[in-house]
Amino acid sequence: MPRPQRPGAYIVPPMRIYHRDHAGRPIRAAWTLEEAGVPYEVVTMSYEEGKGPEHLGRHPLGRVPVLEDDAGRLLFESAAICLQIADTHPQAGLIPAPGTHERGLVYQWAVFGPAELEPPLIESAIYAQSDPERSAKARRRFDLAVDAVAGALGDSEYLVGDEFGVADVMVGSALAFTRRAGHADELPENLQAYIARLADRPAYKRARERTEAPAA
Repeated sequence: MPRPQRPGAYIVPPMRIYHRDHAGRPIRAAWTLEEAGVPYEVVTMSYEEGKGPEHLGRHPLGRVPVLEDDAGRLLFESAAICLQIADTHPQAGLIPAPGTHERGLVYQWAVFGPAELEPPLIESAIYAQSDPERSAKARRRFDLAVDAVAGALGDSEYLVGDEFGVADVMVGSALAFTRRAGHADELPENLQAYIARLADRPAYKRARERTEAPAA
């Protein structure tokens, strides 16, 4: 059922993103909604609120982002959220038609970003001081994944069909974490230009402002 409105309250936007202070992934959901032109609100929780019973009812592990639609239905995992937004707003052109090879490529890159780019990048940063050997091994895994993206992008502006879409949201936001890690300038030149191009999109800037994510 739709969320009830209190008398005199503002109109509840049809989408709600649950976010947590300093979390880096919710910007993906906000960015995709901004690109699709869909109104939404951001509910930012503290760390304690994110681990509390109310949010655990939204996500069993207490993580973010979680998307709530106008019927109160919940969806988590940023790739699933972004793909769902693209599917339900086809006029935005964020994903190719079902059954095409290009559609499969979007799925490929939407999985690749969180599975192959993020984990070794985060592991390398976490263990840089306490376990340099482990950090170096993780960095090598990250560099191999980066080379795969750089090779696929080539001289194109975007990853799939040279048109912006969900694949770029997922991979671009993962690559942007290199700014936090302090080695964005070590990316291949075409990827440095790629993340700069993505960061210059008006929808990205609006999403970053609303989620207060670090600049890409």
